[in-house]
Amino acid sequence: MKKKLTTVLAIVLVVALSVAGTYAYLTDKTGPVVNTFTVGNVNIDLTENTGEFYKMVPGTTIKKDPMVTVEADSEACWLFVKVEKSANFADFLTCNMAEGWTALPNVDGVFYRQVAASGTAQNFDVLADNRVIVKSDVTKAMMDGLTDATRPTLTFTAYACQTAGIDTAVKAWAEVGK
Repeated sequence: MKKKLTTVLAIVLVVALSVAGTYAYLTDKTGPVVNTFTVGNVNIDLTENTGEFYKMVPGTTIKKDPMVTVEADSEACWLFVKVEKSANFADFLTCNMAEGWTALPNVDGVFYRQVAASGTAQNFDVLADNRVIVKSDVTKAMMDGLTDATRPTLTFTAYACQTAGIDTAVKAWAEVGK
């Protein structure tokens, strides 16, 4: 009886194994998901069309048009303009910043604005009304006393830093104003 039972179990086992070997399992596989990382960038330009040298005549307005452009497809950014005036600039001339610029706290001559990303170039005037005014109390004697080394100057430099990961203009300036 044991022999018969062993033989039957052996036959059942062989049949079970051969049947199990022919069954197909339900399976599935996805296609690959490819992640491609492109480069983000911030591109700016600073232009001025009115020239580099200007004649001062007391009480007159001089056209001066510095403009900062955030180029198309740039990332959102903190945009800065550093305005450097010669030591004697205020004795002869005056000018104001265009709307939208904010003075950076505790940094003389640096102004900023936050600029959103855009598919088109964005232009920002630096000076209000694109002008510098020669003070009316400037005298001929004051101007005659100027030399090449002491003529008033006004210098602009533009900087930009991404806003992603940088939540304040002060932190952004720490990155670009080094």
